[in-house]
Amino acid sequence: MCCIPQRLGQMDIYKGVVSLATGAGAIYLLYKAIKAGIKCQPPLCTTSPICIARLAIERERHGRDSGELRRLLNSLECKQDVYAKSMILHSITRCVYLLESEASACTNDDIALVGSMLDDKDNSVKIQALNTLKAFSGIRKFRLKIQEHSIKVLELISTIWDSELHIAGLRLLNNMPLPDFVHPQLRRVMPALMEILQSDYILAQVQAIRLLSNLAQKNDLLYDILNCQVQSNFLNLFQSTQPGSLLFEVLVFAERLSEGRSSPHYRAVKWHYNEQSVHEALFGDDSRLADRLLALVIHPEEDVQIQACKVIVSLQCPPEVGVLPSCPPSHSCFNNGE
Repeated sequence: MCCIPQRLGQMDIYKGVVSLATGAGAIYLLYKAIKAGIKCQPPLCTTSPICIARLAIERERHGRDSGELRRLLNSLECKQDVYAKSMILHSITRCVYLLESEASACTNDDIALVGSMLDDKDNSVKIQALNTLKAFSGIRKFRLKIQEHSIKVLELISTIWDSELHIAGLRLLNNMPLPDFVHPQLRRVMPALMEILQSDYILAQVQAIRLLSNLAQKNDLLYDILNCQVQSNFLNLFQSTQPGSLLFEVLVFAERLSEGRSSPHYRAVKWHYNEQSVHEALFGDDSRLADRLLALVIHPEEDVQIQACKVIVSLQCPPEVGVLPSCPPSHSCFNNGE
C-alpha cells in the first residue's frame, strides 16, 4: 500500500513529460507547415498582375525574354468575349510597364491592333485599350503611331459620358504631344472638355484642365478656348474649398490664358466674346476672379498660394497699345481698392 502514492506520482510525472513532448511535437509540425507554405508558390497564372510581376523579375534576373507580352498580343487577335478582351488588355498594359525590353520589341502593327479595340462596342474594352496605348506612349518610337488615334480618342471623350473613359482618354492625350492635324477636332470637342471640367469627378476634371492648359499655349486654339461657353458658376472652380490638386491646375490654366491674351500677337486682333464665355468669366468687367485669387493667396497649400500670386502678376496690364476695354492702360485688372 505504501508504494501506491509513489507509483501515482511517477505516473503524473510521466504524463507531464508526454504532454510536453506532444506539445513540442505539435509546435514543430506547425513550424514545418508554415515554412512549407512560405516556400510553396502557386502555379503561374499569366493573367494575374502579381504573377506577371514575378515573371518579369525572374526573367530580368536571368536576362531572358519571357514571351509573355507576345503571347498576350497574339491572343488578342483571336476572337474573345468582352471580359477576356478587357483582361488581356489589362495584362498587356502591365507587361508594357514591367517588361521594358519586350515592350520595345513590339511593332506598329501591335499598336494598330490595340488601337482597333477603341471601336469595340463595350466601354470597358475601350477603357483598357486607352490604358494600354498610354503605356505604349511612354516608348518614343510608338508615339507617331499612337497619335494617329488622337481623333478617335477625342471622339470617344466627347460622345460618351463615362468618367472612367474620360480619365483614360485624357491621360493618354496628356502623355504625348498632339499633332497640328488634330486641332480642328479639338475645336469641335472644346465644349465637351469644358463640360468635363465643370463636372463633379475630380480625377476627370484634373485631366481635362491639364489638356486645356496645354492647348492654351497654342496660338490657333487660344481664342477657341477663351470664347468657349461655360456655366454661370464657372468661378466655383477657384473656390478655396476645392481640392488642392484641382485648384493648382485651374490656376495654371488661368495664368496661361492671361499670358496668352496679353501677348502682342493676340492683342493685334480685336476679338469678340460670347457673354457666357471663359473670357468673360475670368477677365470680363463683371468677373469676380480677383476676389477668388486674393482668398487663395492664404490657402493652406503653398503651391496653390504661389500659383495664385503668379496669376495676379500676369493680370497686370502690359503697356502695349490696343488693350481691351476691360483693362485700361497703366492700370491693374484689379480694382483700386484691391
